[in-house]
Amino acid sequence: MSARPFVWRDELTAAAVALLVAVAAGSVLIIAAGASPWLVWRTLLDGSLGSTYGVGSVLFRATSLALLGLAVAVPRAAGLFNIGGEGQMTTGALICALAAAAVPAATPALLVVPLALIAAAVAGGAVGAATGALRAYRGAHEVIVAIALNAIISGVVLWLGNRWLFVGETTRTADAVSGARLPGLGLGASNASASLVIAVAAIAFTAWLLARTTTGLRWRMLGGGPGAAAAAGVDVARAQVTAMATAGALAGLAGAHLVLGYKHAYEEGLGRGQGFLGVAVALLAQGRPAGVAASALVFGVLAHGGLAVGELVPKALVDVLQAVVVLVAAATATGWGRRR
Repeated sequence: MSARPFVWRDELTAAAVALLVAVAAGSVLIIAAGASPWLVWRTLLDGSLGSTYGVGSVLFRATSLALLGLAVAVPRAAGLFNIGGEGQMTTGALICALAAAAVPAATPALLVVPLALIAAAVAGGAVGAATGALRAYRGAHEVIVAIALNAIISGVVLWLGNRWLFVGETTRTADAVSGARLPGLGLGASNASASLVIAVAAIAFTAWLLARTTTGLRWRMLGGGPGAAAAAGVDVARAQVTAMATAGALAGLAGAHLVLGYKHAYEEGLGRGQGFLGVAVALLAQGRPAGVAASALVFGVLAHGGLAVGELVPKALVDVLQAVVVLVAAATATGWGRRR
């Protein structure tokens, strides 16, 4: 029992070191770009946390990143790697938008919002389950399968949209009914909405699922080694499929966040790139649901604050900082793991 606090202490140390090294590396790059590190960091924090609008924008970005980070953290516990968040999120967003627009206009929020959320989770979960099934029953590597599905889904959704779903000459589906539009949080003119509650609930649920349930125990046993898990009576194939299906459902909810709380319809390219950023969020958090929440906020600050420093340094510098955070976190965690 004494090892658990030690693990937490090491993981927090890894995350803190990653952030400090990222700040140091970023400062060197800022100096090389001919700017003042103090001015750039101050501008970044002021632009993201110095106003109500900035805080709301950070929370808006962190909502989808937290859900996508969870979509990586769950399979990670089972020894799998989910890089298919892009396709799962896109599928969830499209089906969510169609469900939210298909009901009668007078449908109350109490009915249409759960319907749209369930539709998004089921759609994303189906893509995740397909990835897990190909891994479990055909031996295909989940990373290769997910990369292929990301490309296939992107093309199929665009084709379906142009053929039947997009309205007029746009690349946008029909608008959701008014009851399906989640209210904003009132943080200035930001896009932060009540979908933040969904993300918080998903974090709490995932933490409980991994730590307190038989399903979570099976996933963690599988993460320790498929052979040992099978010897202990775990149905390895079923555990792999359910882990990937759960991950897909979480990514689908990220798509629902963008539809119900932001665009109120599906648009071509909605949320593009966020699925891959969710991988970075999960890596920095070391797969811990609570850590995913903090990591999503960090990346939200970097993403939104990066807009404020665009006139001081090249925009690519923010992308470099995000990459440095992930690389150092991974390296530090590996070092602590070997020491243990």
